[in-house]
Amino acid sequence: MTTISTDKPAAHSSRYVIADQPPGGLRAALASREALLALLLLLALCANGMLLPHFLDPYNLADSTFNFSEKALIALPMALLIICREIDISVSGILALSSVAMGLAHANGMPPEALLPIAIATGMLCGCLNGILVTQFGLPSIVVTIGTVSLFRGLASVVLGDQAFTGYPQTMAEWGQGYFFDFIPREFIVLLVCAALFAGVLHATSWGRRIYAIGNNPVAARFSGIHVERYRLMLFMLTGAMAGLAGYLLTGRIGSTRPNIAMGWELEIITMVILGGVSIAGGAGTIAGVLLAVLTLGAVTYGLQMANIPGIYMTIVIGVLLLATIALPRLLRGAGAKSYFSLWREKKKPR
Repeated sequence: MTTISTDKPAAHSSRYVIADQPPGGLRAALASREALLALLLLLALCANGMLLPHFLDPYNLADSTFNFSEKALIALPMALLIICREIDISVSGILALSSVAMGLAHANGMPPEALLPIAIATGMLCGCLNGILVTQFGLPSIVVTIGTVSLFRGLASVVLGDQAFTGYPQTMAEWGQGYFFDFIPREFIVLLVCAALFAGVLHATSWGRRIYAIGNNPVAARFSGIHVERYRLMLFMLTGAMAGLAGYLLTGRIGSTRPNIAMGWELEIITMVILGGVSIAGGAGTIAGVLLAVLTLGAVTYGLQMANIPGIYMTIVIGVLLLATIALPRLLRGAGAKSYFSLWREKKKPR
């Protein structure tokens, strides 16, 4: 005789207890990298505004964007590259070589209109070399680009020697130093337009969804029909092209090409990307986060410069800021997970 039990199952028979809704409040807001960066940007503006009399002057704030606009232009494609689990350490060398290519072209009588295409094409060719070495030969991108940054900057130094290219056309100076409406730097407008384009591609197109898919699981992306190596090659070329564009603007701003142009920029650019919430393991990150990180770093460094703080202390402050923004969301998420685990253990205790 079969007995059918009518007893109700235990209230918590599953192994884990899952909340119906994620926890809200300040902790959940700070666990978002974008919200945390927005708060840090607001704090930096308020603190510098109270301590430094002329910090919040609109013209001073507008001019401060010259300090980071070229770096931020390279940070945009770098974010896409890191989302795809790759990295490019050679961007400063690409910028230097692009500037040298423009100098050679100008010295040999090329018209001013040809200098920007020459800079972008040079950067794209350098990025293509990086991409071929990574995608076709299976070499790690960090190793490849550490080698090519020395190659590109070495070529630039050999061409220049101890000289410098100067006397660039006025058009370059207008884009590197000029303003729209006598107030907003042209470089900053170029940055905002490029950021909008990158955000639209990454967050609103199938191309962007494929980039996230490659970063999350390249093998699964390949089996789903995505041409993983083609995307990676295109991103290396895009990063090189944007480094060429940044080289055009930087050369126009300083008015010359020198062997040490943009020296050490690669670490600052990668800091912007990681601070903006792009996962170094790939598959996560937003353009909004990168742009907020750029503005936050810009506000902090500009305030330190106005306060006449030595550069070594700026490096320390930026390092602490980077560690804090990386660690705080993880700690808050970890605290939330710990509280849920404690609650689950309490419910599992026999009564």
